[in-house]
Amino acid sequence: MTETTELSPYAVQRVRHPLNVRRLRVQEVIRASPHLVRVRLCGDNMQDFTSASFDDHLKLLLPPDPDAPLVLPQPGTEGLAFPPDAPRPVMRDYTPRWFDSARGLLDLEFALHGEGVAAKWAVQARPGQEVGVGGPRGSFVVPTGFDWHLLVGDETALPAIARRVEELPAGVQAFVIAETADPGDRRALHSHADLAVQWLSGGADGGLAAAVAAWQKPEGEGYAWAAGEAAEMGALRRVLVEQHGVVKERMRVAAYWKRGASAHHENL
Repeated sequence: MTETTELSPYAVQRVRHPLNVRRLRVQEVIRASPHLVRVRLCGDNMQDFTSASFDDHLKLLLPPDPDAPLVLPQPGTEGLAFPPDAPRPVMRDYTPRWFDSARGLLDLEFALHGEGVAAKWAVQARPGQEVGVGGPRGSFVVPTGFDWHLLVGDETALPAIARRVEELPAGVQAFVIAETADPGDRRALHSHADLAVQWLSGGADGGLAAAVAAWQKPEGEGYAWAAGEAAEMGALRRVLVEQHGVVKERMRVAAYWKRGASAHHENL
C-alpha cells in the first residue's frame, strides 16, 4: 500500500517549466500613467506559454538598436546558444502582467525610472517592433487561501501586486502598501478580496519599511510579499522578521533593482 502525503493548504510550491524562447512583436503601446508604459506583445507561438505565479519573471530580449534585426538563441547540444559573431540582445527580467495564450497575447509593464535600457525601449516602442521572450523557467506558487496577504513595493512591483490582488478570492484580507514617486502613477487595484491600500509618496512618508513597521498584523495565517530597491527591501525584511515575527517560509522579499546598478535582481 502506498502512502500519500497531503500538502498543507499553505504550502508554497516551486514549479518548473520548459525553456522556450519566442519571437514576438509589439501590437499596442499604452501610456497608462506619467511613468508607466504597458506594452502588448503578440505572436502565433504563444499556445504553450504559461505563468503560474503573479511574480514570475521572464527574460525580455531586446535588439541592441530598436530597429536592428533581433537575433535570438537557438537550441543546441548544450542548451540555448547564439550564432557565432551575432549581435547579442539586451536581456532584462520582467513580470508577465497579463497573458492569453490562446489569443497569443502578452502584456508587460515598464516603470520609467532612471536611464535603464528597457525603459528607454518602452518609451519609443511602436507596433511591429520585434522582441524576444524567454521563459518563465519556473514559478513560485503561493496559495491564495491564506487569511491575509501583505503586498509591498514601489513602481517596479506594481505589475506583480496588481496581478496578485486580481487573483485573490473573496473571504481573505489583502493589504497593499505601495510607493510611487509621482502620485499620478497610482492606479486603481481590483480584487474580490477585502482590500486595503496605502499609497506612499516617494520617500516623503518615511519609506516602505517604516510603513510596514506601522502596519497592524492581523490574526490568522498570512503571507508577506515585497519587492523594490535593494536597500529598502533589506530594511523591510528585518521589520517583518524582528517586529512582526514573520518566518521565512511565510515571506518572499526581492530586490528588483539597486540604486547605482543596472540589471539587478535578487531574492533576499
